[in-house]
Amino acid sequence: MSGPTPPCFQRRIVRAAHYRNGGTWEFVLEAGRLVSRKRILAKSDLIFGPGFFDLQCNGYAGIDFAHPDTTPNQIVTAIKAMRKRGCTHVLPTLITAAPERLELLFRHLNQALHSNEDVRGSVLGYHLEGPFISPIDGARGAHPKEHVVPPSRVLWRRLQNAAQGNIRLVTLAPEIEGALPFIRQLRSEGIVVALGHTLAGCEQIAAAVKAGAVLSTHLGNGCPQQIHRHQNPIFAQLGQQNLSASLIADRIHLPAEVLSSFWRAKGPGQTILVTDAMAAADAPPGRYTLGDLIAEVGSDKVVRQSGTENLAGSALTMEAAVSNLMSAAGATLCQAWDAASLQPRKLMGNIKIPGHSFTIVRPTRRGLRIMATVLANRVVFCR
Repeated sequence: MSGPTPPCFQRRIVRAAHYRNGGTWEFVLEAGRLVSRKRILAKSDLIFGPGFFDLQCNGYAGIDFAHPDTTPNQIVTAIKAMRKRGCTHVLPTLITAAPERLELLFRHLNQALHSNEDVRGSVLGYHLEGPFISPIDGARGAHPKEHVVPPSRVLWRRLQNAAQGNIRLVTLAPEIEGALPFIRQLRSEGIVVALGHTLAGCEQIAAAVKAGAVLSTHLGNGCPQQIHRHQNPIFAQLGQQNLSASLIADRIHLPAEVLSSFWRAKGPGQTILVTDAMAAADAPPGRYTLGDLIAEVGSDKVVRQSGTENLAGSALTMEAAVSNLMSAAGATLCQAWDAASLQPRKLMGNIKIPGHSFTIVRPTRRGLRIMATVLANRVVFCR
C-alpha cells in the first residue's frame, strides 16, 4: 500500500504577487514541477520573488562543511535543507585550515555535486575564506592561527585544482605580503575577490580595490573589539564607493543601529545579505563543530566558541536576514529581497541559471514564512 502523496507532488494552484511590481501570477505546481505560470488580474496575500543566494555558508542543519568526517551525502542533505528557507543557491564556504585538510574538504564538496544533480543546480561555486588573512588576534577571528599564511600561487593552484575550478570567491586581507599581485592574479582568472579578517588602513584598502577587490566580507566583523575610532578597516571599507558589503543581519553580529548605519552607507545597490551560517543553522541548541573548533549554541541562537564569548559563525537563515534588514534598517521588502538574491548574483557576474527559480512567502508579524521554493522549474519545497 502506497503512502500519501508528498506535498511537493500534489497538484497546487498558487497565486502570489511579485515582490517588486505587485502584479499577481498564478503558478500550477504538480508532480514536483512548475507546470505553468501566467499573469492574472487578482490579488493575493502571498508574495514571490527570486530565490535567495547565500554567498557565505559554512554548514547547515547540523552538518559542518569544514569537518573531515562530513560525508558527501550529508552535504547533499544540508544544501537541500536550505530550500525550506527560500535559499535556492549557495556558495559552500571553507575557512582557514591546513592545505591537506582543505583539499580533502573540496573533494567532499565535489563528490556531493557529482552524486546529486539536484544539489549541483544549487551550488554555483565555492567560497574560500582564508587562509590568506591577517594572523593578528581579533582580525583573525575563529580561524586557526597556525594555518594562516601569505598568498601563495602554488597553494592557490593546489586548492583550485582540488576544487576542480569551482572556487569562485576568495576572502583575503589586503595588507599581508603579496596580497595585491595575488588579487590581480585572481581577477585575471575570473575569481571574485573580497576583503575580510583584515586590519588594513585606507590606503591599503584603496590599493586592493584598484587591484580588483569588489566586496567586503561580513563587514563589521572579523576585526578586533577595540580599534581606532576613525582610522580603522570598517570606515576604510565603508568609504570605498567601489566596494559592496556583505552583512550578517542577525542582530547579533551587527546590532540594529549598526546594521542601519551600514545600510545607509552602502545603500540598496551595494548591500548583500549573507548568513555566515554554520552547522547550528536550522538546528536545535547544542554543541557543534566548525572544523576543529567546538561551538556552543544556546536558546538565544548565538554561536560562541566553546568557553569564550567569541562569535564563531551564525545560526541565521536567509529569510530571517531579509526580515531583519527590513525591521532594523528600514529597508523595503523589495530592497531587502534584492540584497539576498539579485545583488549577490550581480556580484558573481550574473551567473546564468536555467529555468525559473523563485520562492513564495507569506509575510507575517514574525517575518517571512516560506510557502514554496522552485529551483529550475522543480518544486524543491512546499507546505
